Amino acid sequence: MFPVGPAPWPRLRVLWALWALLVVLLAPWRLWAIQETQECTWQVVLNNLESVGKNDAIDHFVDQELYTVDKVFDLLVDAPIDRDEVRGLGADEWERPWSCTLLGSGHLLTISLQTYLGFPYYLKINYSCTGEVSSEALVRKGHLTGLKPVVLVTFQSPVNFHRWKIEQLQIQMEAAPFRSPERCDAEEVCLMSWYTPMPIKNGSVVMRVDVSSNGLGPFIPNKRFHVNINGFLERGRDHELQFTVGNELFHLIPRHFVNVPSRPLWYTVDQTPVLILGGIPEEKAILLTDTNFKDFFLVELSIDSCWVGSFYCPQASFTATIYDAIATESTLFIRQNQLIYYFTGTYTTLYENNHGSERWVRVLANECIKRLCPVHFHSNGSEYVMALTAGKNEGYVHFGTITDGLVSFKLLPRDRSVCNAILVDNCSITWAVFIAGDYNLLMLVEIVGPTSSKYFQVVSYDLVSDYLVVLYTIPEFIPDARGLEFLMILGTESYTNFPMVPKGMSYNPYNNLLLIWGNFLLQSFNSENFIYLADFPKELSIKYLVNSFRGDMAIVTENEEIWYLLEGSYQVYQLFPSKAWEVYISLQVLQQSSRYAPNETMVTLFYEDNKLYQLVYLIDNQQGRLIKRLMPVEQLLMYQQISKEYVLERQGSHLTLSFSNFCPFTVMRLQELPNPQIYTRQERYRAQPPRVLEPWGFHSENSLAVYQGLVYYLLSLHSKYDKPYADPVHDPTWRWWKNKKQDQDYYFYLANNWRSAGSVHVDMTSYEKIYDLKAENELPERIFLDKGTSYSFSVFLTTRKPEVQHGPSFQVLSPVDLAVVLADPDCIEAMVKEKVLVNRNSVLFWVTLSDKRSCFDQGISGHHLMKTSMLVKVLGSSGHCFQNTNRGPRMQSNLMVPVLIGCPPGKRLAFDITYTLQYNRVQNKHYFDCVKVDPEMPCFLFRDIFYPFFLIQDLVTGDSGSFQGSYVLKVVGGGPTLDTIKEYSEEEIYRFNSPLDKTGSLIWTTENTTTTEDLAFNIMSHNSLGIEWLCLENSPCHDTIPHNIFAPEFFFKVLVSNRGVDESTYCDYQLTFLLHIHGLPLSARRAFLILLVSASLFVGLVILYIVCCLLSPYMVKVCNILRWKINSIIGLESNYTYSTPSDSRAFSHSGTVSWRSSRLNSRVVYKGAEENKAET
Repeated sequence: MFPVGPAPWPRLRVLWALWALLVVLLAPWRLWAIQETQECTWQVVLNNLESVGKNDAIDHFVDQELYTVDKVFDLLVDAPIDRDEVRGLGADEWERPWSCTLLGSGHLLTISLQTYLGFPYYLKINYSCTGEVSSEALVRKGHLTGLKPVVLVTFQSPVNFHRWKIEQLQIQMEAAPFRSPERCDAEEVCLMSWYTPMPIKNGSVVMRVDVSSNGLGPFIPNKRFHVNINGFLERGRDHELQFTVGNELFHLIPRHFVNVPSRPLWYTVDQTPVLILGGIPEEKAILLTDTNFKDFFLVELSIDSCWVGSFYCPQASFTATIYDAIATESTLFIRQNQLIYYFTGTYTTLYENNHGSERWVRVLANECIKRLCPVHFHSNGSEYVMALTAGKNEGYVHFGTITDGLVSFKLLPRDRSVCNAILVDNCSITWAVFIAGDYNLLMLVEIVGPTSSKYFQVVSYDLVSDYLVVLYTIPEFIPDARGLEFLMILGTESYTNFPMVPKGMSYNPYNNLLLIWGNFLLQSFNSENFIYLADFPKELSIKYLVNSFRGDMAIVTENEEIWYLLEGSYQVYQLFPSKAWEVYISLQVLQQSSRYAPNETMVTLFYEDNKLYQLVYLIDNQQGRLIKRLMPVEQLLMYQQISKEYVLERQGSHLTLSFSNFCPFTVMRLQELPNPQIYTRQERYRAQPPRVLEPWGFHSENSLAVYQGLVYYLLSLHSKYDKPYADPVHDPTWRWWKNKKQDQDYYFYLANNWRSAGSVHVDMTSYEKIYDLKAENELPERIFLDKGTSYSFSVFLTTRKPEVQHGPSFQVLSPVDLAVVLADPDCIEAMVKEKVLVNRNSVLFWVTLSDKRSCFDQGISGHHLMKTSMLVKVLGSSGHCFQNTNRGPRMQSNLMVPVLIGCPPGKRLAFDITYTLQYNRVQNKHYFDCVKVDPEMPCFLFRDIFYPFFLIQDLVTGDSGSFQGSYVLKVVGGGPTLDTIKEYSEEEIYRFNSPLDKTGSLIWTTENTTTTEDLAFNIMSHNSLGIEWLCLENSPCHDTIPHNIFAPEFFFKVLVSNRGVDESTYCDYQLTFLLHIHGLPLSARRAFLILLVSASLFVGLVILYIVCCLLSPYMVKVCNILRWKINSIIGLESNYTYSTPSDSRAFSHSGTVSWRSSRLNSRVVYKGAEENKAET
């Protein structure tokens, strides 16, 4: 019992104070937890050199020229850079090093006097999170907690592999923090961002930028951005950007989008930097974007808008609307009324010469074009587009080819129309699909019969053989499926009264799936046997298909409904409108999402990075805006499954809601995946910013310019590494640091003591090529298979209900089955092994995909690869299984991987000069190099046996080993000097290299007896007996004239190829290199002539010596007389000098007497000399 009085109150006040203190202490942790659960996202914009540090600057990729940054490198007087390759400039010229002069266009990665160049743009990186915290404060917090964005730039391979090398190249860069130059008195850091160079590469105009975190600071999911070069923008006289295709419209008018039908987005898959979309009513305008509609422009095109109506072109009315729009790597195509226009962009990274258009070019002006059909994939170094005609050329297809921006059209079929070929009077081509791998054109042909009845046929036309055949006749009416999901069309099924109205076709080259669509869906994997998908209602009509080419597709109907189809299954799902869509929209309204509105119109639907996106025009609060948003396919399928399959069960006095899960497994994991690079052929470099000697770690404009130059030089080393002579170390960066590695500790000492020149430290280990990337527990984006190679992995599945079979032997039955569907089973094969893990209620499947060595001939690395695919699926799980990730649900159980069969990119044959020199020195017991030693091209002596060795180098994995296969060696050119090397003709190559030659023209021979099948050339290998140089009488190296006193030299241009003689690989290794041979012998005639001339000169010199010896006394006498005369003349001139000029007569007399007396004296002296001689 407490005493009476206020004694307990102080104790209570203390307790309340402790609680208050605890709340204050826990409040920051609570706020931190709230902030950690916020959703954060990366933000990336492009900044040119003048915009660095400016807050709201956003640029588009227009400039394609490089800038010199050697002024800042001139300050790095004691740094591990190659000072010999930088043009020295004064130290007082570096105030604005990044604002330098332009270099010439065209060759962006070639080395000039300024080796360290800079790219025209930077990537500015920030991040933002949901909530009220300002982004500036978030960025500061991230920097202070150690956050550094990691940027991975992926360069898309070019279309024209004849001009550019096919490679899958990436560069990984760490972003550098940069403080805004704006003044701020309140804080040490007001505004900051991270910056990395935005590199460009010859042949690539499409770049993917993946931004991730270094693992410190807040959690920010990885995000991908598309940064593409826009060749349809240019800088005007005032340096403002303007379009070359037309004029930009700055206002989006609602009538352009509200209640306007959606239209397809057509482009070349993975190759198109600029996308365009037409269909704006009564306006010759298009939507144009270089960021996949992250932002966009509304552009009014500068076309003439002519309408040529005539009796052969039944155009009912005129409209300004752009109906069809197709974008390729460099060229845009549009159709307005019956006319086609194209415009080629300015891309100096693609062409040696600028093929950019100055205005829209009208093509096929005399034709009546009713439709453009896209070709989604490029082939043979070109892109394609097809124009369907009406009127006078009905039944033909204008086949367009785009190569390096140059457009040409040809009429197909070549000899006769489709109508004549299939023996009908009246037909019309409704749609066309080009299968690039087979050079085959599939056409959907509408035929009008004698009774005006219409029917459709699928017609195939071979572009190579000019052969045309009817593949399939489409039924006139829709089949009666009788409640089935699909129906095989055999001709014996019953039909409904609904007519089939085909409208188009779609083809996936990876799985050979052909779809014919209209008010139905027919699919076939061989273009002959078709399956009817009964889930799609026959009352609807399809307007267009959107194919991801990765195993799924979206369907848009005429009334703007959206349906979804998983390839390999037969069920079609309705996404919009649906109950699932209503549930999803309700949840978005609850979350107050700004990306949805009651009044919205879909503009188009397209796939990006295997995800389905909508371009939607929203009207919210009487304000219209155009946005790009994700189509939540997985969530809609989940909601559909939940809304349909639920049961109300009574438990006691209340009802319980339970759902049926049709997914046969609970866990699905991919395991034992191999290192990806050997199969994805992805080359990756790593570059980190130079270390700055600044307390807060912020970079300056100079250090960013150094970063630009280092990244440029790293990529330039990559481009120069593809050379015939192999380096001693198989790494492109070896030459960069080979002379500086021994001083690495010294540079590290300078940096640690803050003594590095220019306050910048360049770490040599921060610029390297990565060869050991690890798998990320998911199948790669694509797989390249060489001859006989295989790809293995395992699938781990945890089942829901195990089945145990009791009997003579206790056996656990797997309730899940794994299927591997191959698009071309004649070319690849799959082996699946199963292991049931009883104690874990799981099943483990080992899957091995192998090439069968039967479907591809030899080809150049990366060229003409065969497209096929592998589909891994768990039976009965399509559309039912999902995995929750931090990016939302992800569909499982349907894993489609494109497979490319052929010679993978990144493999090459190189001349192993190091081992060749070593082996030749041992075998020949000596080695003599040229007098003028060239370390890049050592010489070989003519009389020595030449033993060549070659390397197979994998530029992706870093493997380098001796070439063990067979090859054919040919001398295809040569000359006595590098400037006089000429290419030999096919006839000359045969005479100079074939052992069957009888004309005395052989350059070399070998003791090997193995030859090609036609006996024309010798087959060599690493075990060959060597090459003996001959240079017979009719060969070009015979009787080479020496240019100095040394023996003659000759440069042979040698071609080495394994095509047709090596069956171990699909790769056609072709190596052309120069071989320097010295010590060539002279011909007998020229040697005898030189001997004769030399002997004549020697004999002449001997005779001259003898003559000189015999005549020497007389020569002495003549010399004495001559000397005496000279002395006399000198004495006479002396008398003239000392005589008195006033008495000329005396002077004359005196001179006469002196001359006579001197002459007399000389005679007396000469006579006395003879007498003395006679006495002796």
